[in-house]
Amino acid sequence: MAVVRVRLCHGSLTKMSSLAIRVAAATSSDLKTKIDQACRTAEEFTKLYYESLDKRRYLISRLYLDTATLIWNGNDAQPITGPEMADQLTFLVKVGGQVKYDDKISKSFSQCFLIAAMGDKWKIVSDCFRVQEILENVN
Repeated sequence: MAVVRVRLCHGSLTKMSSLAIRVAAATSSDLKTKIDQACRTAEEFTKLYYESLDKRRYLISRLYLDTATLIWNGNDAQPITGPEMADQLTFLVKVGGQVKYDDKISKSFSQCFLIAAMGDKWKIVSDCFRVQEILENVN
């Protein structure tokens, strides 16, 4: 079992680390509304995702599109390909925190989700998870 601690936009959850949200193509008149919506969505989505990861892992695939990309400790940068998300409400959600598996030592992690609205649900288009390994002093 993994224990994950995360702090989101407004710091309203009792969790740690940071979340950043980028809302693309927002006009100045509706920017605040879009940012508020992005923050609420990010809080709700990350709560659902990490609770599912801890308690209902067998259902986690339901959060992903059939064509989703998952990168686990992969490359530093990935392109967003295809115009299929151009007209959909889409958010980039960046999460960082601490994760602890069973009785092992806690490790820092970062995770970046690209999520898109599909009806009344959010679906993961892309998910990149990275564990922050401690570098030993190299001489």
